[in-house]
Amino acid sequence: MRLAYILCFLLAFPFWHRATPDTFRVRVETTAGSFVLEVHRDWAPNGADRFYELVRAKYYDDSRFFRVVPGKWAQFGIAGAPEVAERWRHKTIPDDVLKQHNTAGYIGFSNTGPNTRSTQVYINLGDNSAQNDKEAGFAPFGRVVEGMDVVEKLYGGYGEHSGGGMRAGKQDAMFAGGNAYLDREFPKLDRLIRARVLH
Repeated sequence: MRLAYILCFLLAFPFWHRATPDTFRVRVETTAGSFVLEVHRDWAPNGADRFYELVRAKYYDDSRFFRVVPGKWAQFGIAGAPEVAERWRHKTIPDDVLKQHNTAGYIGFSNTGPNTRSTQVYINLGDNSAQNDKEAGFAPFGRVVEGMDVVEKLYGGYGEHSGGGMRAGKQDAMFAGGNAYLDREFPKLDRLIRARVLH
């Protein structure tokens, strides 16, 4: 009886146990337009697996690009609903070995130190290899293959003020207030409407 219950539970949530494809694409729809990411599991298997899991769980839907610094990076990955963001906040994954460089268009997970990646990702808007390639954890798992012009026009007027400070512990207000907080304090931020794996 217990086994039957577990099987029914897992079948209800197929993204929990579906193997990550070796390569897959994700279409991201935003208020600035749409772009497509191509993920390569051999570049960073832990990062690719987590991103696949989060996209299939619709974790990123209706969230905000809260940290956009022109020429540097565009960061997202805190769920709009505080209870969802908090549930995933400390579900960390091990670091991956760096195989690709942090140059324009490549995407990786943000972190606060070794083995602390969870849900937040950044897209490089320029060549950040001199800085990010040296630190553990910043291993790109994919790249933008369509719509880089869309990524580059995401609103960056707030810079670090709207969502920086991950390592300094300054993101608590975003986790506690979610979209309501960001929309009130930083109304010009672009929204991530939905992200879907392309078949």
